[in-house]
Amino acid sequence: MAKGITLAVVGATGAVGQEMIKVLAERDFEINELICLADPREEGTKLKYKDEVVTVQKVSEEAFKKADIALFAVGSDVSREIAPLAVKNNCVVIDNSYAFRLEKGVPLVVPEVNAEDIKEHKGIIANPNCSTIIMTVAINPIHKKYGLKRVVVSTYQAVSGAGIAGIHELDEHIKAYMNGEEIKPSVFQYPIAFNLIPHIDVFVDHDYTREEMKMVWETRKIMHMPDLKIAATAVRVPVYRSHSESINLETEKSISPEGVREILSKAPGIVVQDNPEQKLYPMPLYTSDKDEVFVGRIRKDISADNGIAMWVVGDQIRKGAATNAIQIAEIVVENSLY
Repeated sequence: MAKGITLAVVGATGAVGQEMIKVLAERDFEINELICLADPREEGTKLKYKDEVVTVQKVSEEAFKKADIALFAVGSDVSREIAPLAVKNNCVVIDNSYAFRLEKGVPLVVPEVNAEDIKEHKGIIANPNCSTIIMTVAINPIHKKYGLKRVVVSTYQAVSGAGIAGIHELDEHIKAYMNGEEIKPSVFQYPIAFNLIPHIDVFVDHDYTREEMKMVWETRKIMHMPDLKIAATAVRVPVYRSHSESINLETEKSISPEGVREILSKAPGIVVQDNPEQKLYPMPLYTSDKDEVFVGRIRKDISADNGIAMWVVGDQIRKGAATNAIQIAEIVVENSLY
């Protein structure tokens, strides 16, 4: 990887921003200078990167003039406001928000699936929704051999998907429940401790939530399959980290669990954990802080002629956000696309 890259992390003090800094160090991403940017109220905060201490700055045009690439870990409204400023100053933006994902001309990328789309960028590359990333890594190798007709997915999403505030709320609700105190939801619609909430984001057309429809819209764009039939249900669960997904696939060609295991065992970014007799299957507790997508419970979908059911788990803060963005940045640098 070329040396001399100046890289900015926008939203460096947040959960995903901090994870980006951690993953940059772990992957030994070669950069000349790391610029940490955040809200003006966070200016002066000290963050550790490798053996260095980096002082957080407020977002500014001067910072983008210096940076070759900027990883954005902020909300959609902020991204829409400041990403054009970065692009104007010849800084390539890799954005983790929803702001640009469905815009024409903006690549929406999962490197294991559609890395070739990166070269089409015009200054902004979008990082997909965390659940979409985890699913597409798992289903794309199957599509390549068998051809997908239909996908039905239910997600079981950890509270950290709602940021640090989601983690704190689960802690507070557990303590309140155990102490017999009143539980006051703030981040979530209802108490999250010892509960499941089938409601993430706002409701849109046909009573699906936007979180569910993100999986539909984004998967179609990433896989270049605008007519792929997809139905999703997204559920918040009282788990701290790593999202789980129950996925049922219907394929064009005859398919078998043995064939799927063989394909996935050779696919990049996937770990197959599938031995029910030995109680071996993916679980969020054991997939946290890992970059791979874990697949198990691979079995025939007995409701379809050409059907497969499987259970997929991945760390949504790493592969579902930080790591995926950094993988994109690595490709940008390796191919001098900045």
